[in-house]
Amino acid sequence: MSPLSMSNSLGKGQLSLDWPDGREQRLDHAELRRQCPCSQCRAFRLQGLAVRVDSRVRVVEIHAQGYGVQLVFSDGHERGIYPWAYLAGLGH
Repeated sequence: MSPLSMSNSLGKGQLSLDWPDGREQRLDHAELRRQCPCSQCRAFRLQGLAVRVDSRVRVVEIHAQGYGVQLVFSDGHERGIYPWAYLAGLGH
């Protein structure tokens, strides 16, 4: 399931997704960076380590990947592709 619409607010530091079930989801940029699903970040979390992220980090680019989006962050990190289902499960 993909969102009906998506918007990115640099000022608020939020990615907004509107889902077909009527749910409106607002995801904090820094939290998205902490929850990056790339293999490097996932391995870090599996070791019980916290991914350190500056609260001022922002999503500066979004690249559609069909089954999700690749997010590019202001700290230069761009390895993670966030599947729609993964994004839908964040923030619960």
